[in-house]
Amino acid sequence: MTDSPEAEATQEPARADVFRAPVGTHDVLPPESDAWIGAVSAFAQRAARYGYGLVSTPLFEHVEVFQRVGEHTDVIRKEMYDFADKGGRHIALRPEGTAPVVRAYVQHRPTAPWKVWYVAPNFRYERPQRGRYRQHWQLGAEVLGVDDPAVDVEVIALAHGFYRDLGLKRVQLVVNSMGDPSSRPAYSDALRRHFLHEGAQFGDEFLERARANPLRILDSKRADWQDVIDHAPQLFDYLSDESREHFEAVQRGLDALGIEHEIAPRLVRGFDYYTRTTFEFVSDALDAAQNAVGGGGRYDRLAEEMGGPPTPGIGFGMGVERILIACESEGVPPVAALPGIEVFVVDDLGDASATVILQELRDSGVGADRAYGGRSVKAQLKAANRSGARFAVLLFREEAGRGAVVVRNLVTSEQLEVPREQIVAWVLEHREMAPS
Repeated sequence: MTDSPEAEATQEPARADVFRAPVGTHDVLPPESDAWIGAVSAFAQRAARYGYGLVSTPLFEHVEVFQRVGEHTDVIRKEMYDFADKGGRHIALRPEGTAPVVRAYVQHRPTAPWKVWYVAPNFRYERPQRGRYRQHWQLGAEVLGVDDPAVDVEVIALAHGFYRDLGLKRVQLVVNSMGDPSSRPAYSDALRRHFLHEGAQFGDEFLERARANPLRILDSKRADWQDVIDHAPQLFDYLSDESREHFEAVQRGLDALGIEHEIAPRLVRGFDYYTRTTFEFVSDALDAAQNAVGGGGRYDRLAEEMGGPPTPGIGFGMGVERILIACESEGVPPVAALPGIEVFVVDDLGDASATVILQELRDSGVGADRAYGGRSVKAQLKAANRSGARFAVLLFREEAGRGAVVVRNLVTSEQLEVPREQIVAWVLEHREMAPS
């Protein structure tokens, strides 16, 4: 990745002669992008083993799609990029992943249970920080059409297993229940009364939140609010019997899978649509103020609010940038994304031989490359060493005259002559023998 958030924050406006990425965005360039691809590939493989298919929704939606997730949340009120298009429609760039997936479910009515995963850019106008950009990428998964605590366990296990696939060991799971529509209003009223009575000294922002959506105060990181939050009523005391039983079943399922978890009574998610199970994965390898690497929960009324039939749902999202920072902080090597370049062809013939051999290797599933521009053999060998390839195939006139090529092991510098017609088979055989 190029510019740091600090550099972006002080970046001058683009000039006609020198253009830069907008503040709060960043470029992902190779070879750093290999880690990005590796994380996405690892997630896709795990999701496929769980029976999830890829869903891709538009980058922008009608603004009403996102207003359904909570008009009192900061994401919708302050951070969403919205505008009128040339047809006068009120459009918003996607600030989060769940609402578009639910909209797609309501529109297309696939057979339930509908199990999907996505990788997509999200957009939020907020202060850029490390791992928190105005355009950031999210991985996520959603299940619609099943009201069963076993599905909650499956979704959490999918995310938990992904972190383990990456090699992360300092990621912990915290869980809570947001209750249901029959029990949450009483808790919200009790919370509102507490905050209005105890928090008058905190000013208009606090009181506005308390009146509009007191649950949103619970996840505030403001130090001066923490004492009044710590003494607030607890949601557990207001759960209905059904919500309590559901939450206990989820915990039993996690225990059965050996997934360690901690109950966090103050855990709430950032959108109003959440009900019952909520969860978050946090990394103690990251700064405490930005330690969440993923989270989600159940949203049993969102489809209905979008005009569909009553449809239970649960899912999660996780920021790719934040995950890669967690890997860096733990010293976890990037997941192997793709095999990359395995063979580098060095050409001293100047005809089409190198082009043909490259195509044969690539068509056989071997990553192969070459230098261009008529460079010297010495320069080509330097490029071969920089490429990360294990083998170089050397095309010299003497060997070509007897129908052969030279293969050099770029690790050991050993080389041998191989018949030209056998080169692809030789590479395929010896790539399997190469140590991982």
